[in-house]
Amino acid sequence: MIFGTLPSGEQVERVELSSGRLRASVLSYGAILQSLEVSGVNVVLGLTTLEDYLTRSRYFGAVVGRYGNRIAGGRFTLDGAEHRLPLNNGPNSLHGGDHGFDRKVWTISEATGSSVTLTVISPDGDQGYPGTLTASITYTLEDDALRLDYTAETDAPTVVNLTNHSYFNLAGGGDVLGHVIQIDAEHYLPVDEHKIPTGEPAPVKGTEFDFTTPHAVGERYDGGYDHCYVLDGGIRVTERGLTMEVTTTEPGVQFYAGGMLDGVATPYGPHAGLCLETQHFPDSPNQPRFPSTVVRPGENRTSTTTYRFTA
Repeated sequence: MIFGTLPSGEQVERVELSSGRLRASVLSYGAILQSLEVSGVNVVLGLTTLEDYLTRSRYFGAVVGRYGNRIAGGRFTLDGAEHRLPLNNGPNSLHGGDHGFDRKVWTISEATGSSVTLTVISPDGDQGYPGTLTASITYTLEDDALRLDYTAETDAPTVVNLTNHSYFNLAGGGDVLGHVIQIDAEHYLPVDEHKIPTGEPAPVKGTEFDFTTPHAVGERYDGGYDHCYVLDGGIRVTERGLTMEVTTTEPGVQFYAGGMLDGVATPYGPHAGLCLETQHFPDSPNQPRFPSTVVRPGENRTSTTTYRFTA
């Protein structure tokens, strides 16, 4: 069905999915997960109009890229050539730039009652990135789980880091400070004042970043989390009897507790939802010790993340 029309004249479609007790809606604009209902409760933050997504969104439900998270100084060097990106987050480039994948209309290439595949083609030089990149995401509902399958391929060497920026609230309203979270990660990435990793992963033991045992989001650090964890396993979030278990093939997860939502520029106030952005590490193109995000012609970069819900 048609969700709306952009000022450019491009139409935005919405696809409805269902399986078991799960219902979801996905938009072709930004490949956005607009809603995800578990037994009738919507557990992600969404907006009701296309205009709101254009003017009041903080990446709600979008697939961000080419590079999710921050690249320091909006620049990186690949095979001896420097590439410059838009600075849209202070001195950094964030989530692919001013017109990243969250701002593009994706093509719905396949859809069934429980699954949809969306594809976007990013031309050489788009937002400063080299190579023509073709990326796709498939959302699949499987009774009690939502699975996200990503693929990306290029005709020239480039960097890519795709992730979904959904904000979860398992209660369907209020804030997430009482949500209890457990992250199987012995290390996290300390950051500087611009939220760029300082280099070496640090142990979480004995710090407010230790979620190897369950803690409420607001129990420590004033719920101010916006940090990448080096995953050893999965993630578990529980609220009001509903549990969400997250597994991924990615090496890290950006845990963001929604502290910068303000209730004015967006319809949602601080901590209305939490993000678990499974991904490679921030600023990897400038940090040779981190797992590489370089993709070359003939390679097919894939990843899978699954959100499973149990009562």
